[in-house]
Amino acid sequence: MNKIKKGLGRGLSSLIGETKVETRINKLSLSEIIPNRYQPRKNFDQDNLNDLANSIRERGVIQPIIVRKSETDNSKYEIIAGERRWLAAQKAGLHDIPVVVTDVDDLKSLEFAIVENVQRNDLNPLEEAEGYKRLIDEFSYDQDKVSKFIGKSRSYITNSLRILSLPREVLKFVEEKKITAGHAKILVGLDNAEFVANKIIEKNLSVRQSENFVKIFKKKGGSKPNQKDPNLVNLENSISSKIGLNVLIKNSKRNKGVISIEYKDLDQLNKLIDVIKNNY
Repeated sequence: MNKIKKGLGRGLSSLIGETKVETRINKLSLSEIIPNRYQPRKNFDQDNLNDLANSIRERGVIQPIIVRKSETDNSKYEIIAGERRWLAAQKAGLHDIPVVVTDVDDLKSLEFAIVENVQRNDLNPLEEAEGYKRLIDEFSYDQDKVSKFIGKSRSYITNSLRILSLPREVLKFVEEKKITAGHAKILVGLDNAEFVANKIIEKNLSVRQSENFVKIFKKKGGSKPNQKDPNLVNLENSISSKIGLNVLIKNSKRNKGVISIEYKDLDQLNKLIDVIKNNY
């Protein structure tokens, strides 16, 4: 795992170098290949896919995709990296595609998928955050390890994960590119995040304009509350980024208080219950 920690700044090739890979390039039928179940990317731009399909019709698939033997179906191979090329090859009417077969576990499969997409900026902010959260939830990464692995700062990872605490409707706006990651960061922690998001879309506000709008809205809401202990704020943010839900800590001078965790639907409640049961 030390090689992985150092390696992600080096990119996808370093991960390939750490796995057992067949030296020769094979060809597989497109029907023998299935998508990566750990693929963080849910949306593929159809115009880009069509452009790639046209290129493949003229020149073929120049760079092979990376696959592993499927654990659920012995007759199939699961994509590790290159799902976009596989989809475009289907559009281009190809029957087979060049592949490199590698022997990796589920963790490495997720790592490959995240690295390929993050380094090519192919993920929207929500997909990126969900990829990081999956490393944390399913493979016991912490934010420091994700930071070193991806080659981005710890604060970048924290801010990315905080987006997941937004209401479902706001997350949908991010996914549909109606608002940017910059807009989403402004909305984190707001009780009226969905209302403000709709105003941002309605008025086509920039990130800077949105920041000013939120400040004005807060001023209208009444007098400024007492400044909260920065240690409590950091703790709230740390827990929130870990579980993906809004967390509020109220602490008295006698160090008695309440921790509140906000959930938006039954799925979030059940996930929270599972986290508590599995760890305590």
